[in-house]
Amino acid sequence: MSEKYIINAMDMESAGIVSSKIKKQLLGLGFDRQLVRRVAIASYEAEINVVIHSFGGYCVYEISDDKIVIKFVDTGPGIPDVKKAMTAGWSTASKKDNEAGFGAGMGFPNMLNSADIVDVDTSEKGTTVSLIFNLSK
Repeated sequence: MSEKYIINAMDMESAGIVSSKIKKQLLGLGFDRQLVRRVAIASYEAEINVVIHSFGGYCVYEISDDKIVIKFVDTGPGIPDVKKAMTAGWSTASKKDNEAGFGAGMGFPNMLNSADIVDVDTSEKGTTVSLIFNLSK
């Protein structure tokens, strides 16, 4: 199974809808609630990053027998310092984002704590964040 969703830059009204849809679909498929919670947390953080830090992008996810892979792909401007971005509390969010309740600098730390694997590929042309959740047999 695979799905794809468009994510618009600076669309605060829709922020979180993609991760909510993924959560509902996984619950509907009978996945363990604790796993779904981890997926929802990591997906929400990645989705918010696309909304507030990029020029827009999309999310695509796929479920296989042994894992769930969710990719958030955006069209730029990239992450200048991935190591700093992984640090709790570090953020490049604007004042407007902060006023809307976003940009506390916990996005990547929450992804790292929730997903089994977080892979980041970034350049000035865009960023792909891959979240991988292993399914226990």
